[in-house]
Parts: sequence; C-alpha cells; structure tokens
Amino acid sequence: MDKCLIAMSGGVDSGVAAFLMKNKGFDCVGATMKLLECTKIALDEEHKCCSKEDIEDARKVASSLGIEHYLYDFSEHFCEKVVDEFVHAYETGATPNPCIECNRHLKFERLFKEAEILGCTHIATGHYARIEYDEKRGRYLLKKAKDLTKDQSYVLYSLTQEQLARTYFPLGDMTKDEVRAVAEENALVNAQKKESQDICFVKGEDYTDFIERYTGKTYSQGDFVDTDGNILGTHKGIIHYTVGQRKGLGLALPAPMYVKQIDTEKNEVILCNHEELFTKTLTANDINLISVDNLYTPRRVKAKVRYRHTEQNATAVQLDNDTIRIEFDEPQRAITKGQAVVLYDGDIIVGGGTIVG
Repeated sequence: MDKCLIAMSGGVDSGVAAFLMKNKGFDCVGATMKLLECTKIALDEEHKCCSKEDIEDARKVASSLGIEHYLYDFSEHFCEKVVDEFVHAYETGATPNPCIECNRHLKFERLFKEAEILGCTHIATGHYARIEYDEKRGRYLLKKAKDLTKDQSYVLYSLTQEQLARTYFPLGDMTKDEVRAVAEENALVNAQKKESQDICFVKGEDYTDFIERYTGKTYSQGDFVDTDGNILGTHKGIIHYTVGQRKGLGLALPAPMYVKQIDTEKNEVILCNHEELFTKTLTANDINLISVDNLYTPRRVKAKVRYRHTEQNATAVQLDNDTIRIEFDEPQRAITKGQAVVLYDGDIIVGGGTIVG
C-alpha cells in the first residue's frame, strides 16, 4: 500500500483531501506546518494562519479519519525563505508573491523531505489544480482545476517533474461547494470554516507596518518625479508603493498619475499617466518549465502576470538557461517586477518565472 503524507492546514480543503486519499486506499499520515513562531514575527494568536485552533482542527480531522498527525515547526525556514524575501522585494522596488515562495520552499521542499523520513511515497494537498502524466511527451503536466474560480495553478508553476510525479491534488476535479458537501456529509469539524484571504503573516495590519516592525527600520522619504525627472512632491518611503498604484500618493495633481517605476538608487518614485503604464514585453528569470523541455523555439502561449490577471495572447522565447522573454499581442497594464508570469496552453501550464524587467 502506498503511503501518503497529507498537508493539513486545519482548513476544509486539506481536511477533505485527507478524507479522499484515505478512501482511495492510501496509508495516510497528516502533517501541519507551524510557520509563524519566529520571534521576529510574534503575531497575536488570532492573526496566525497556523494558530492553535488551526492545529487543533487538523488534529481533530486526522483523529476522526483514524490517521496519525505530525506537527512540524518550519518557522525559521519560513522567515528566511518567505518573509525575508518578501521584505527584500519591497526594499528593492519589487512586488513579491509570498504564496508562490511558500509552496516552493515549504510545501514542496521541506515537506517532501519529512515525507521521505516517514516512508511516504507521495504527498497530497488541498490545492485546486490537476496533475496528469502525458505518455506522448513523457512528462507530468500541471493543469487548471475544474473550478476555475478556485484554480491555484498560477501559484504552483514552480513544481518540478520529480515533485509532480509524487504529488496528488484530490480536489482538482471538484468545486468548492462539492468539497464543503463532502466535509458536511462526513462530519469534519472544519466543514464551514472560513477561508483566509490575506497574506498569513501580515493579517491585521498594513504590509508596510509589518515590514517596519519586522525590520526595525524606518524608510527614508524621497521625491516623487515624473518621467521627465520633474519633482512632484515627497513620498513616505519606497516600501509604500507598487507599480500601477494611484491611490494613497498624497499629492494634489492636475490629472491622475500612477506609479510607473521605483528607483531604489535615487530613492525616487516615478509617476506617469495611465497610458504610460502599458507595455508589451517582459523578461523573467528563475524559470521552471513543466510541459516542455525548453522554449528556445518561440511558442505561442497565453500568459498572466499576476494572480488575478486575465490570460493574454503572447509569444514566449527562452533566452538562456534561466531567462525567458514574453511579447504580448496587446500592451498590458502595470507589469510588475517580482510578480510571476505564468504561461498556459489551454488548461496546461507551460511554465513560468519571476518578472525582472
């Protein structure tokens, strides 16, 4: 019998994932990651995604299913790989995506190592996505979920072939309503538990307040300038701004202006009119390709440049081992350094990378 480690957050999705994997005949063990015990974060208990309540809910579900449950303290690794990188991105004028980094470094790196120690051949999570093996390509494919309103394939693009071969997403063919119905029918304690919509480690506060508290720094004021270098006013510190932002600038201007770029060397926030936010090309590095070996031959794709972005027609080409360039058919608004660009061929993930320019 194959042994499977189930990543259990205490939420309904991971609880149902555990139930489904056990019903498929797997020898299951549950695992919950404690991520926010790092003293540099020290949030109130009610603000933690891995609160005592969440951990207890995961344990209760595991117990009701008759499976073992383990608790892993990954706090220091989480601070290093996710929180520190989140702060560094804002300090260097980029906009991070911590969920992608958490998946990459915690769920599908550290958790796999623990699974191996426990003798597990696979792991399963409550993500909404699908994995299939394509005999013709000889590759595992990552595909969108059936429920496109819950699809999480964008934040999973960094999964490698080795990881995909050993991962199950049992909710991939289900809707959220169907998941809750399974939880209700089987009396899982978290059947009606609400979902968290915030970044787990900045709940209850503005992300800039979190950064200042976490680092103990204050960030110097500087100039707002237009694209010609004319000074328009004073900004509060570069961490307060992201590309495309209009609200919260605190300026009285004759026409609306938006953040176009953040110059960290000059400590300047560059503003522009709405039309100047649109560009047709981007470059991304730290790439991971899933459905193909490489993209050295230009390929037509649909690409999205942020989680809520609608996929757009584009051409992708690989420039070197770790860099791709994307050219969109139509200019796209506020392409932002630090965000992920993810490439699709229908419902199949071609691959993705981190936008650098």
